[in-house]
Amino acid sequence: MTSNTGILSMLVNRARTLSGMFPDWFPGASTKHDHYKDFGWPEHLEFNLLYRMYERNGLATAAVDRTVEKVWQTHPSLLESEASDDETTLESDIRQRFSDLRFWQQLMEADTRSLVGKYAGVILRVADSQRFSEPVDTVPGGLEGLVEIIPAWEGQLRVSSWDTDELSENYGKPTMFQFQEASVGEDKQGHNRAFEVHPDRVVIFSKDGTVHGRSFLKPGFNDLIDIEKIKGSGGEGFWKNAKGGIALETDKEINIADMAKGMGVSVEELQEKMGDQVADFNKGLDTMLWLQGIQAKAMQVTLASPEHFALITLQSFAASIRMPMKILLGSQTGERASSEDADEWALTCTSHRVNRVIPAIMAVINRLERFNILPERDWNLDWEALTEATEEQKIERATKMADVNVKMRDSGEIVFTGEEIRATAGYEPLSDAEKYRDEPGAEDEDAAAGLDTEPPAAAAA
Repeated sequence: MTSNTGILSMLVNRARTLSGMFPDWFPGASTKHDHYKDFGWPEHLEFNLLYRMYERNGLATAAVDRTVEKVWQTHPSLLESEASDDETTLESDIRQRFSDLRFWQQLMEADTRSLVGKYAGVILRVADSQRFSEPVDTVPGGLEGLVEIIPAWEGQLRVSSWDTDELSENYGKPTMFQFQEASVGEDKQGHNRAFEVHPDRVVIFSKDGTVHGRSFLKPGFNDLIDIEKIKGSGGEGFWKNAKGGIALETDKEINIADMAKGMGVSVEELQEKMGDQVADFNKGLDTMLWLQGIQAKAMQVTLASPEHFALITLQSFAASIRMPMKILLGSQTGERASSEDADEWALTCTSHRVNRVIPAIMAVINRLERFNILPERDWNLDWEALTEATEEQKIERATKMADVNVKMRDSGEIVFTGEEIRATAGYEPLSDAEKYRDEPGAEDEDAAAGLDTEPPAAAAA
């Protein structure tokens, strides 16, 4: 008890210390300031804000698309069992049907959409002669019973009713969804499907497979806004300098009445007249300004160097999505990602695949099995590992192994066998017949010398 009291006391003191150091930092922590309002950060993120950020901000787009493209750099294969080596007839039929439906591409699109919003959905359109709002029993026709895979944004697929019965198996889960295809995106033409859809026909893509997930962009959303401020203010300042605006400075001895009389307007109309004159000058309609006791000075905006401010926000955003900076920025920095960055990124994407994508895919497969579209099997996904070494890396490792053998030659010890070196390079072992070259014969020597070794054609009878 004493120990717990001590820890609690320490935490309270630490909180007080932080509060004293940053009294106005966190939202709701101060009654005088709200830095979310001061800095223009939205306190609550709705789907439309996240979607617009993904559509219009290059870093947000790169963060989502690079993650998905790495995870889905190859498509998986659905196998009847883990031990199968040769493709079975059923596996071949599935591969062809999935190819016709662009099955894997549609699931990849659902993965993309689930990173932007809190979740995304896949609607299974099946040939069971029932409306979308009806539950699914069994679907006739086998693989042909699966008609379409419809990926849906969070903003298109909303829960319209929940199971509120505490005794129900599905207590707290959706009992119906509402799909509005035209709710997201600017291109409304042809996207006019709207219907209620039963949960049997929906598979949710999110971190936990529910509609209560979190957007991939949410932790770094404030950083994306700050980056837009820095980029926008830099562009605006450059544009104002290039535009060459004019500031008018009046002399304290100026006679306003004489000036108005000279320009043919009343004193009350003088300001508007001067404004029109400067506007026409900036548009190029007038080549000169008529001034009387007024000095015209070109406006210049002095901008601070934005690199340091941009770097902090870039680093913070990259940390929020656990993506190395060089991979996030790609070729913009003129540098290639290091081997360590690439390895770390491969591990991050492997975790995303294992913990988020594969469970969602298997939920779809299990649903197809339940509908009798797929037969009951111990289904397995065969998917090329993301941490697999590249061809160049394999050859480099094999070369180093061969170099070690050369350096150990005097000791008489063979460190690596030829089979091990070939396996490291990604090649099968050679047979004894392939392993050793035959001694060249006379025909081979003639061929090497460029002499004709073909026998003369038989003379015509």
